[in-house]
Order: sequence, then C-alpha cells, then structure tokens
Amino acid sequence: MKIDSVDKKISDLLLEDGRMSCSEIASRIGAISERSVRYRIERLIKNKIISVRGNVNAEALGLSVCADVFIEVEPDKVNEISLLIAQYESVSYLAHSTGETDISIQVFAHDNNELFRFVTEVIGKIPGVRKTHISFVPIKIKDDHIWQIPSSCISE
Repeated sequence: MKIDSVDKKISDLLLEDGRMSCSEIASRIGAISERSVRYRIERLIKNKIISVRGNVNAEALGLSVCADVFIEVEPDKVNEISLLIAQYESVSYLAHSTGETDISIQVFAHDNNELFRFVTEVIGKIPGVRKTHISFVPIKIKDDHIWQIPSSCISE
C-alpha cells in the first residue's frame, strides 16, 4: 500500500489525539473532506499501517519505576521462557535479543523493591534462566509502545 503526505498528516494528527474527529482532521489538513479522511483512516487501519488505541501512562498509575531487564537463558528454552514472561502484566515489552543476553524486557513497578522482587523471585526462579541484569530507565526521550492498564492498578 502506498502512503502519501495526506496519510502521514492524518496519522500524525491521530498520534497527537487518537480521538480527534474526522471533521477536525479535515479542517486541520485543509483541502480534504471529512468523508475522505474517514475513508483514509479505514484504509490505513485495514492495511495495518496504523492502529488507534488508548496508550497507558504508567507514571499516572503510580508505576514510577521503569527498567530494562536483560535475561540470559539456556539456549533451548528461549521461546518457552519468553512465552511465560510475556504473561506478566508488569512486563510492557519483550523481545528476543542477540549478544550477551537472550531476552530483553521492560518492566514497570511501583517502587525499587517491587522491581527487585519481581526480577529475583519471579524471573530469576524460572527454570532455565541463567542470569539477569537490571538497567533502570530514569528518563524517556521517546516512548511509542502500547501497553494495557495492569489489573493491580484498577480500583473496584
């Protein structure tokens, strides 16, 4: 699918505000109808170029500690361990990596103790995990991932 400058402008405006109406987008771009904007958004979504979702602000939920955790595992257990770790709500990102470690994750926690307990008592005790390394993330310059609100942050 070909993307043009109008598609990019629509995408940029939706990044600014995913709830922006088609009429507002048309007005901000100029020389395009609301109907055309609606069609283009549907086409971009259908072709998986964009998705429009709510993005969770972890700090606003009290999850002020963010860390990258690098995990070294037994070579034949990378997929198995990755699938297990991906189920934890505090893990917002998981990827296989190359180099000194096999799995890279990003974790959110309420405080340093919670993070330490999760890495040592949960991740570290998974059979096949050899070693973990925690790297705190004190400042984020760019953050474009999507993450769900963890159930631990929901008040009944």
